[in-house]
Amino acid sequence: MKLTCLSKGGGYHCPPCHIVNLGGLQFLLDCPLDLSALVIFSPIPIDSNAVLDEDSDSENGQKRQTMEKALDASNLIRSEPCYKTVTNLHLWDVSFIDVVLISTPMGMLGLPFLTRAKGFSAKIYATEAAARLGQLMMEDLISMNMDFRQFYGPEESSFPQWMKWEELEVLPSALKEIAMGKDGSEIASWMPLYSAADMKDCMQKVQTLKYAEETCYNGAFILKAFSSGVEIGTCNWTINGPKSSIACLSSSIFVTSHAMNFDYRALQGYDQILYSDFSLDANEDTEDCVMTAANNLSAISDNSDTNHMITELLLNTDDSLEEMEKLAFISSCIVDSVKEGGSVLIPIGRLGIVLQLLECLSSALESLNLKVPIFVISSVAEELLAFSNVIPEWLCKQRQEKLYSGEPLFGHVDLIKGKKLHLFPALHSETLLKIWQEPCIVFCSHWSLRLGPCVHLLRRWCGDQNSLLVMEKGIDADLALLPFKPMAMKILQCSFLSGMKLEKVQPLLTMLHPKVVLFPENLRQHFGGSSSSSISFIQYTENVTLRIPKLNLGPELDIATDFASQLRWTKLTDESINIARLKGELSVEHGKHRLLPGNEQVVSSQSGLLMHWGSVNLQSLVTSLQKMGINAPVEEERNGAETEYILHIIEPNRALININASRTIISTGDEKLASLIFEAISNSLDGI
Repeated sequence: MKLTCLSKGGGYHCPPCHIVNLGGLQFLLDCPLDLSALVIFSPIPIDSNAVLDEDSDSENGQKRQTMEKALDASNLIRSEPCYKTVTNLHLWDVSFIDVVLISTPMGMLGLPFLTRAKGFSAKIYATEAAARLGQLMMEDLISMNMDFRQFYGPEESSFPQWMKWEELEVLPSALKEIAMGKDGSEIASWMPLYSAADMKDCMQKVQTLKYAEETCYNGAFILKAFSSGVEIGTCNWTINGPKSSIACLSSSIFVTSHAMNFDYRALQGYDQILYSDFSLDANEDTEDCVMTAANNLSAISDNSDTNHMITELLLNTDDSLEEMEKLAFISSCIVDSVKEGGSVLIPIGRLGIVLQLLECLSSALESLNLKVPIFVISSVAEELLAFSNVIPEWLCKQRQEKLYSGEPLFGHVDLIKGKKLHLFPALHSETLLKIWQEPCIVFCSHWSLRLGPCVHLLRRWCGDQNSLLVMEKGIDADLALLPFKPMAMKILQCSFLSGMKLEKVQPLLTMLHPKVVLFPENLRQHFGGSSSSSISFIQYTENVTLRIPKLNLGPELDIATDFASQLRWTKLTDESINIARLKGELSVEHGKHRLLPGNEQVVSSQSGLLMHWGSVNLQSLVTSLQKMGINAPVEEERNGAETEYILHIIEPNRALININASRTIISTGDEKLASLIFEAISNSLDGI
């Protein structure tokens, strides 16, 4: 097995990307876009003369100064945005990728770049919910990008003006590093956004699965997706092959309030675990968590009921309660703003958070008898919310129970019926303009603050000190807000749980008990393992191919019972193993090797040995010949360091046997005698 980490990702919105070579097949795990890099572009300016002036300056040869100074909005790139793909993926020949596994809707936003590439023929697998949500996200991205295309016009070539070296050289260092990377290699990962046709063609190639549904690739590899708990439809993949098995453990949450919980027990029994949850770095005080994890493991090792203690630790609901408290705090801040007459803008890109925040916000407004309109503005708003209420099999048990009691799965259904929540595809919708009133609460795209309705609303409210912007961490806030400064608007930046806490990682691995754990190098201090542990920990580095030693020497072979009963076993001379010769039809199906009886069956018999091996035992040969009535005196000859034995046979006919370390030669003109000698030699060798 080989593992190459193409990208360690950037949290929830940009999951990691790996290539796993298993049994000669290449598995690509996720294909995201780094949408946080959009901050280097300027939003569409309100005054079109801003672009004309810049073009005029360029034509007159007036370049921006290269000296470093405080960043302002004029430093941002004024062009239709390009989109940053996985930096190292373009270095691979996509025709050699056999399978693409998608673990989250965010992990498929870069897929159309891959599927439209020449030579791409891989099978793509995703859960039904992840595929649908990913498609809606791509449709919304294409719709928002269309505004730029209409403003700037189509590019004359696939190589934008801003990517020319002389343009990149004069960028401020903060923007230059995002555009090019520290070593300049990342510039090749920028691409103009794919078209709606590219996206549609891509989705036709995606094969969808339910949780725990089994699919077989190439007759040898069993693929399954199990809930990871982070978001609706997100999953961890397992790959079970003839010689090894691997569980791909991405960002996971044990207990959530909307999505199905992390199905960690399904990952037990796998040889290897690829740990790729990079959410630890940003979300935790690692030193405190290491101490907590060590104390927990110590307590577990001293307790006989290990599994019970681990389960209690893993399924602790403190994380889920902390998230609900966070949503309640955000709701209280929103209520405070609207009470002061300010409007609230919420460009959060996580469906589960939006759905829960709507419920929490509705309760807060109702308790204070505040009648404030709530708008969701997106080209896919109606489809997105409709889809979220017809997917009980992808949700937690508490949400599923609502279905059985006749209640809607999420609270937005009642809000829409009560005309408290309004859905619109665009900010300029005629109906929206008629019912618009402020203060109001608006959920809209895009969390990068560069695309969609949020740009226009942010420009409208950025000078209002009573208004509020709710941002999600994971993006450079200073750069994101640069075009809207000076900001009088209040800003609430918050982070949400995107993976398991570090204190739960070691107990989880103790329960899963794989043979090998592959983990990122930046978490080396947390994955040392104890000296008594039988788990091997191997670290991997971004863009470095890691070779994993073979764990199994060969695949297991199932033989039909009636076929096996006909075998005639021969005990080898060392008497430690029995062996038999057989012939049948080999079947490889669903990752399992089976031997079935063929039309002709060949079983071993002592009279029909086809193969011999080992060295001739001289004393055993002489004894066998004597039992046959053949007298064979032995003569020893030395030729340097090599010793040769010669057996002279006179009766019943003349024959000569030459035996040395490398060969045995029988010389005689009597076929019957030759057969007897051969049989005697066979008795002193292992054969089948």
